[in-house]
Amino acid sequence: MAGLARKVEVEPITAGAVARGASRMLLAEGLSPIGEFTLPNGRRLDLAALAGDGSIIGVEIKVSLADLRSDGKWPDYLDYCDRFFFAVPPEFPQAVLPPTTGLIVADRFGGAIVRQSPCRKVAPARRRALTLRFALIAAERLTRSLDPNCV
Repeated sequence: MAGLARKVEVEPITAGAVARGASRMLLAEGLSPIGEFTLPNGRRLDLAALAGDGSIIGVEIKVSLADLRSDGKWPDYLDYCDRFFFAVPPEFPQAVLPPTTGLIVADRFGGAIVRQSPCRKVAPARRRALTLRFALIAAERLTRSLDPNCV
């Protein structure tokens, strides 16, 4: 077998890896992210982050064109976010993403904002409800991670 080049298969980046890198980047930017945040309309953001000024950031992860094309629900997130981003792996064809959203490129090690999201102001009463929901979910998850056997 000497002298034969071995073909190295590169595994595609998973949504979990993109979530990890995007979360690391959000933390580095001073935001506090949590995964799988369910909104009052029943939709679930892949990542939600809360900024120090109370801004709510929504992130939808897409790892393939098929994933993007089969998802028509992402506009349902916009009324619940001040800023909305798609997070994709580096090899994702970015030109197919809506230009009216922000763009994060991430892998399992980190990420970068490639295109900033336009700012949409969440209504004050909705912001308060979302912030309270965010805090309750984050506190419960922390408690369960520290004591998996709690009731």
